[in-house]
Amino acid sequence: MSDQLAPAPIALHFRSSGCSLLLETPSGRLPIVRHWGADLGPLDETAARAAGLAASVGGRLPGELDTGPASLVPEPWTGWMGRPGLVGSRGGRDWSPAFTVTSVRLDGTEITGYEETGPAIAEFTAVDPEARLRLVLTVEMLASGLVRARGRVENEGAAYDLAELSLYLPVPTRATELIDFSGRWGMERQVQRHGFGVGSHVRENRRGRTGLDSAYVLHTTESGSDFAHGETWAVHVAWSGNHRHVAERDSTGVALLGGGELLLPGEIRLETGKAYTGPWVYASYGDGLDRVAHRFHDHLRARPGHVARPRPVTLNTWEAVYFEHDHDKLWELVRLAGAIGVERFVLDDGWFGDRRDSRAGLGDWTVSEDVWPDGLHPLINAVHTHGMEFGLWVEPEMVNPDSGLARAHPEWIMAARSALPVEQRSQHVLNLSIPECYEAVLRQLLALLEEYDIGYLKWDHNRDHVEAGLRPLGGVPSEHAQTLAVYRLMAEVKAARPGLEIESCAAGGGRIDLGVLEVTDRVWVSDVSDPLERQRLMRWTGQLLPPELMGAHVASSHSHTTSRRHSLAFRGASAFFGHFGVEWDLTSTTPGERVELAEWIALHRAHRELLHTGRVWRGPDPADGIWSHGVVAQDGSEALYAFTSLTWCATGAPPHARLSGLDPDARYRVRPLTIGGPPAGFVAPAWWTEKGFEAPGSVLTRIGVQMPTLHPEQSVLVHVERLA
Repeated sequence: MSDQLAPAPIALHFRSSGCSLLLETPSGRLPIVRHWGADLGPLDETAARAAGLAASVGGRLPGELDTGPASLVPEPWTGWMGRPGLVGSRGGRDWSPAFTVTSVRLDGTEITGYEETGPAIAEFTAVDPEARLRLVLTVEMLASGLVRARGRVENEGAAYDLAELSLYLPVPTRATELIDFSGRWGMERQVQRHGFGVGSHVRENRRGRTGLDSAYVLHTTESGSDFAHGETWAVHVAWSGNHRHVAERDSTGVALLGGGELLLPGEIRLETGKAYTGPWVYASYGDGLDRVAHRFHDHLRARPGHVARPRPVTLNTWEAVYFEHDHDKLWELVRLAGAIGVERFVLDDGWFGDRRDSRAGLGDWTVSEDVWPDGLHPLINAVHTHGMEFGLWVEPEMVNPDSGLARAHPEWIMAARSALPVEQRSQHVLNLSIPECYEAVLRQLLALLEEYDIGYLKWDHNRDHVEAGLRPLGGVPSEHAQTLAVYRLMAEVKAARPGLEIESCAAGGGRIDLGVLEVTDRVWVSDVSDPLERQRLMRWTGQLLPPELMGAHVASSHSHTTSRRHSLAFRGASAFFGHFGVEWDLTSTTPGERVELAEWIALHRAHRELLHTGRVWRGPDPADGIWSHGVVAQDGSEALYAFTSLTWCATGAPPHARLSGLDPDARYRVRPLTIGGPPAGFVAPAWWTEKGFEAPGSVLTRIGVQMPTLHPEQSVLVHVERLA
């Protein structure tokens, strides 16, 4: 290796949106994060060194090594006894590299001392000449205050088997609790909260997609934190394949949060001159869970490719027709959808090949001549005639054994041995890392987009990856290559059809992460549209995503997934704060129901600019089982709030709901927003009139407004407008 070793210490202080990240390379070691959290203010070099010293955690205990802090990629040679960041070897050799930083670049310019900067990108290059490895670490402070980092391992020796590259950031000793998520189909984002003690809290995902049970965002907080209070640090691995999130505290008190891609055995073998780049690991800090979420929302909204036009109200046909593509019914569905204000009509599963049920047809992405003898043109023309754009359901990564593609190319199915993996939903996974397979799928998708005016793809992924191997090569693992191929496929499809939008759906909310959102435009939060479940699902999916990226539909009064029954008012209010849509057989509705649904659509369309650009505030919840949720305009000029009774109120007098996020120095008018009749059990408080009342923001945020009396599983909406 030709790099000239440069052990002189270098320090960087990033500052943005109320956050600081202080990094140092002591004696040429890999960068150490001295502080990640609240803004430290402007620091000169002396003050920065003092801040780093003050923030140091750890020490020497009797009989223990004097290890010092762990680096961004913790290394065993330093005496670190926890999880190493880099794991690999050459047949058992070079498994403990000792890297020395050779250069540090800030926005492309090499630096040699101390620098303070706003949002910027730093690149640390380090080498181990003995192990013949180079490590490049990229650390970026974004305008939102988010930090993101990724690593790249380059091999300049004999073949090197890489098992793991994970990145970690330290958190202070006062971070004593962990918050993450679990779940299953229909019950995604089940929040988990427990203590952060000594040892490792490791959440590994081996499903080949983000996962219905994903840790999603791993937080550590001060004890007793909530949406509004308590310092909170969080990480998210932006990768749609196998991955891990880790929280670790050692016996000296050092605590780390981090993660990276989870590699299968032998998956990454770096031949001479080859490299591996890991996914971005995002890190968010805030006082309370809301402010942690705000940084993710701000980052997503600042992307050049973020959805810009108003989110069209979407009707999906799945729960209306399932696989029964009866033309008369579909045409009537189109007519009714257009009449009530729907703006996008999506034809779901069953339009292609021999796909009359879930057991056949996946992989054959040509329009079924039996079901659609004239193709999809007549339906699309009807959709356009009624003022809507057309969308289509696809599942390009999957194949049924009963399909033309599987019969022609069984070797394209992912497997680790001669026998196929266990089936799930009568389907298997296509190995898109095989160039011929990738091209075959791409050609079919492009042919559809060329023939038909399709503005939206609901891109599904309905099964986990089991034994994700490359059959032509004896089943060698190919999960990493598969994930990259999926990203590339989505990007190519979108490039071929400018303006095309893609929804990330995976048996509902099984593929929601910042990796797939680089190439998609919204997610399907869950296959469950039951509004009671959706209250929780929308609340916690919002820890990562802003409302405009979360598909939320009004379904039938009788939930197809839970069998609960709910009023249209509760269903409308529960879908209101997301990307609004309909998942309901409109041909079975009454004229009165359609009138009320049209009113919900009109109300959403009237307020969606606020809903999809404003700041989200959750809570403070007025009481156990009673939730408050709001969106406030960025300039504080108006806001919308929902008060939801999930259970009976324990007291006779309903509690007060404080309206978070308003300007305390402004004066506002507060009015109820009502559609249809009053909710069940409704008793109005004194202020609940069409005119509403006026109050200073300080009163509304500190005292709040008394809620109306509501029966369980009911919601009301409130609009707040700043007075001139």
